[in-house]
Amino acid sequence: MKYSEILKANKLLEDTNKPMYKVSILSNIMVHQSKEICEYILRLNDINASIELGDYDNIVQDSIKFKDSNIVLIFWEIYNFIDGLQYKIELLSKSELDELINKIKMEISIVFNNLTDTSLVIINKFSSLVFSQYDLKSNRMDFLVLELNLYIENRKQLNIKVIDIDKVISVVSIDKSIDLRYYYSSKTLYSIEFYKKYFKYIKPLFISITGKTKKALIFDCDNTLWKGILGEDGSENIKMFQEVQYLAKVLAKAGVIIGLCSKNNPEDVDKIIKSHKDMILKDEDIVIKKVNWNNKVSNIRSIAKELNIGLDSIVFVDDSDFEVNLIKEELPMVKVIQVPKKEYEYNLLIRDTINLFYNPSQTKEDLERVGMYKAQVQRVNEEQKTENIEDYLKSLKLEITTYIDDINSIERISQMTQKTNQFNLSTKRYTQKDIESFINNENYTVLAIGVNDKFGDNGIVGLAILKYKSDVAHIDTLLMSCRVLGRNIEYRFMDIINKIVMSRGFEKLSSEYRKTLKNEQVSDLYDRYGFEVLEKAKNCTKYRILVKEYKNKELDYIRIKNGK
Repeated sequence: MKYSEILKANKLLEDTNKPMYKVSILSNIMVHQSKEICEYILRLNDINASIELGDYDNIVQDSIKFKDSNIVLIFWEIYNFIDGLQYKIELLSKSELDELINKIKMEISIVFNNLTDTSLVIINKFSSLVFSQYDLKSNRMDFLVLELNLYIENRKQLNIKVIDIDKVISVVSIDKSIDLRYYYSSKTLYSIEFYKKYFKYIKPLFISITGKTKKALIFDCDNTLWKGILGEDGSENIKMFQEVQYLAKVLAKAGVIIGLCSKNNPEDVDKIIKSHKDMILKDEDIVIKKVNWNNKVSNIRSIAKELNIGLDSIVFVDDSDFEVNLIKEELPMVKVIQVPKKEYEYNLLIRDTINLFYNPSQTKEDLERVGMYKAQVQRVNEEQKTENIEDYLKSLKLEITTYIDDINSIERISQMTQKTNQFNLSTKRYTQKDIESFINNENYTVLAIGVNDKFGDNGIVGLAILKYKSDVAHIDTLLMSCRVLGRNIEYRFMDIINKIVMSRGFEKLSSEYRKTLKNEQVSDLYDRYGFEVLEKAKNCTKYRILVKEYKNKELDYIRIKNGK
């Protein structure tokens, strides 16, 4: 798209009725074209972003001014540390160069300290590519970049993400990324083409922190996992797409749900998975299989229902024009990927698709997720065989483990706020830095719960963040993973919350339900808990209950124990 087209499209995507997601861009160069491009790319992904630019070459002061933004993004370019550094640096004395390095290091430290409480800070690595590309040997510019990048890595905090900007420049090319005519005339270093690729490159960070990361990658089989049609060509004549399968296997090990949705004979596909010498994906990698002759729309709906995930959490890969268009029309919330005709393009497409599952950190739950979801399918199957739901729940031998202000669970707690959509009463998204701040603040309690039963350990699957103000305790966040829904865990969870509030000496407990497109199933949860409605608006209902009047559900078949 041309820049003028982006400007028009971006204006159309702006939604003044939605809360704005505030992103501030600080720089020591001119970056005015970055604003609309960043907004447009984020708004295309349902992030109602509002970009604010700091003043030119005023990063230190702006780091105080914009510290309350949702995200602060920093373009700090070495060429503008002093005017003409790119041609002056080789003639600086050692003491002058040391003085410059120390000055920049001090400024980096000040900026990082000013942004300590910002949810997420994105800073680009320093780069010398633009002017050092012509030098066969390393020069002082290269030395300066190495020195400062090492300093950033050693100084970075929990909330700081460092971006290798050279990767973006290499894809676009130096010539197309940089416009030296505008740099020399107005300190505008980067081109529109660069910004388009740059914001697409860092988009997974925004998607992750706003809870839009995908959870399941579902493959067709024929001409998708392998080249050929199993029922026509036979097992001996199909060729595996090995690189695609290896990439899928890596995702499975990282906690992404891998599934199959294919029109095939199930026993034939099972035989290929088990016995074909070139098959990379195995049963231990695949959480769910819908291999039958039903239409794929109903099969994908069944997959979402059995796994208890939203359809918008699914990415579906198929080669067929018919199937791809059918899913797009009937299930527009599913992200559909069509297999390209050229195999090498398919491999690259899957590599790009991996970004839809971006996870800033890896937790114990991620590493064990395949087994957890397989156990969930077992639970669903056993529940369907049981006539009395209460007897079924009692048979599960359910146990809740509580973790209060547990610093070791920060990664998982933050991850749940960013990924949980269905059972999430306020849908607030928090970074690891946010959670750390809550844990270290006496006016908050961060309560996480783990759940296990006879089928296995689900890991940490529930979170409540309690905020104490004057004479009222307030539930800032209440959420649970879809893996444990339908087991009455939510009632025992509230028993635990009420007990904590009572122990802190508070007589009132307030809460609120904020309606989203995905959390309708918990719209009446606080009513079921016995809370009184204080105020009801279109998308937000506020509640309160007297702690002494809260009634436990007496679900004795769910045991509770304290974690470490």
